[in-house]
Amino acid sequence: MKSVQFISITPQELQEEILKGVQKQLEEFKKDLSKTNQIELLSRADVAKLLQIDLSTLYNWTKKGTLTSYGIGNRVYYKREEVESAIIRLN
Repeated sequence: MKSVQFISITPQELQEEILKGVQKQLEEFKKDLSKTNQIELLSRADVAKLLQIDLSTLYNWTKKGTLTSYGIGNRVYYKREEVESAIIRLN
């Protein structure tokens, strides 16, 4: 276990240093949190363009369960992360 010695530091200076450390950690946490919570939705046309396929192929892949679609009203969306993870490596 590490031991910490405070030599010639006032309680006010100690408090300021602790606050700086906490603020720094909170900023890093905010950055990480904002990265993980962003879900990019793609339209059918966006996915077809990204994968260089026809819309009918996209429909068939969705129907087979290769890709998962999400809807809002009568609009269909795909999560970019899921589309990219559906791409498999061929040896």
